[in-house]
Amino acid sequence: MTFTRNTVTGTDITSTPGVTNTRPPGPPETPSAKGRSERVRQGHQRLLTRRDRLTLWLMAGVPTALHIALVWVTALASIALAFTTWDGIGLDSIKWVGLDNFRELFTTNPQFWPAVQHNVIWLAALILVPMPLGMFLAVQLDKKIRFSRVYQTAFFLPVVMSFAVIGFVWQLVYNPDTGLINSLIGANEPGHYIDWIGDPDLNLWAVLVAASWRHTGYLMILYLAGLKGVDPALREASGLDGANEWQTFKNVIFPSLRPTNTIVLVVTIIEALRAFDLVFVFNKGAEGTELLSILVTNNIIGESSRIGYGSAIAVVLLLISLAVIIPYLVATFRKERRS
Repeated sequence: MTFTRNTVTGTDITSTPGVTNTRPPGPPETPSAKGRSERVRQGHQRLLTRRDRLTLWLMAGVPTALHIALVWVTALASIALAFTTWDGIGLDSIKWVGLDNFRELFTTNPQFWPAVQHNVIWLAALILVPMPLGMFLAVQLDKKIRFSRVYQTAFFLPVVMSFAVIGFVWQLVYNPDTGLINSLIGANEPGHYIDWIGDPDLNLWAVLVAASWRHTGYLMILYLAGLKGVDPALREASGLDGANEWQTFKNVIFPSLRPTNTIVLVVTIIEALRAFDLVFVFNKGAEGTELLSILVTNNIIGESSRIGYGSAIAVVLLLISLAVIIPYLVATFRKERRS
């Protein structure tokens, strides 16, 4: 064994004849450097334990499975049943009829086209009344007036209520004997009654008033969120140019609300197509308030239990919904791709 001195570090290096010294001269290796070298030698280590991975699989897998089972499977089953006749008792009673359900729906059903007409009227009413009213309320509340939070809560309160509760409340308002409206106009006396719910010429409009009352608060919140995204510098520049409040809204604020208007329009269309609860609470969709959703329910879970025929109506409603949703999604994806 021989000793040699390293002239650079001043340390002695021990060497044994026949044995190669694999460690190069230099300072001793620190613990941190040793840990880094061990991680490099071990390669990529998994940061999640088996229990963590199992938890993530459950958190993502269970909702996905429920969504597929309750939405996609039922939707595909409804499409398949639309071409069959089935009374819901046993799978052996399912019989393939092709397009007979759709042919009967478009030609011989006396309630189908009135229901389509009522859905169109429902859509037009929600566009013409709650949309401008919700925008107006949002613009006024965006001015940070006193008690704006109280007003926002009051206008948004109907949105958090279920349609069933809203229907019961408005039934009290429309009551022919003790209702608020008939009491105010003096139409609660015998011979002067106005039956807002039972009259086929009035009940649809009465229901639309209740639906618009609820939908206005929802659109107000959407427009308030859109107004918060408008650049204040644009308003200041408009004021410096001498524009009044209406000109600022027309030329600056309203064009900036274009994305919000698109969302509001899609939400309104979907709301009009899926209208069911309020009408069902009022008079179960009879005598002038027929809707496509009411026809679906009456044929599937009604006394006749024509599941295939009700599924055909549901398919028509689905196609109408897709005709509105798909163009919106295409336009959105194109906009994101360009940006």
